[in-house]
Amino acid sequence: MINILVSNDDGVHAPGIKALSDALATIAKVTTVAPDRNCSGASNSLTLTNPLRINSLDNGYIAVNGTPTDCVHLAIRELCPDEPHIVVSGINAGANMGDDTLYSGTIAAAMEGRFLGLPAIAISLVGKQLNHYETAAHYACKIVKGLLEHPLNSDQILNVNVPDLPLEQIKGIQVTRLGARHKAEGMIKTQDPAGRDIYWLGPVGTEQDAGPGTDFGAVAEGYISITPLTVDLTGYRQIDNLANWVTQL
Repeated sequence: MINILVSNDDGVHAPGIKALSDALATIAKVTTVAPDRNCSGASNSLTLTNPLRINSLDNGYIAVNGTPTDCVHLAIRELCPDEPHIVVSGINAGANMGDDTLYSGTIAAAMEGRFLGLPAIAISLVGKQLNHYETAAHYACKIVKGLLEHPLNSDQILNVNVPDLPLEQIKGIQVTRLGARHKAEGMIKTQDPAGRDIYWLGPVGTEQDAGPGTDFGAVAEGYISITPLTVDLTGYRQIDNLANWVTQL
């Protein structure tokens, strides 16, 4: 029996995690552990200054007062009744493409699974209304089976972005690279009721590198995008160049 750990960054009550857990439960034993609130944009942050607490919900899910990374770490180390074979994070409400991956708690949850030695997938639904979580869940089951049969290198995860379309309208799957956005818009400055300045993040940048071969391009054409991401952030191509000039410092 396959054991799967499911988590996310949208929170334990998000529709995406229910769709994902329900679908994966048809092929595996699923343990669902997720933040007790929306933690979008949390990236790989850990909670270091407060204790983590858990709350078991009526549907069997476990809510944690921590980040997505906390949830996966705690689940694998303490909460899963059986060692998971794979970690699946999602289904995120919105894209995790291009530069988004640096900030994404969805990606971070999968990365933590990889850090702890498990294959991992992050899956997101891309669109404005987000009506078709079942499409992403359907393909999540297929990709899980495929990844377990064809493992990646130990330093890689899969980042999957699914267009918000009915299942029959999906054109297929493309293996892609990350695209890129223009720089984000400026901060939005307003005032609180006491007249003090407050600031909100502005809109994300528009797509810049979004042509053929990118995750942006594939999803725009109605394809599912699968991008292998490397956990090792080393810029290997710059090592020799850097070594040459640092000797002069």
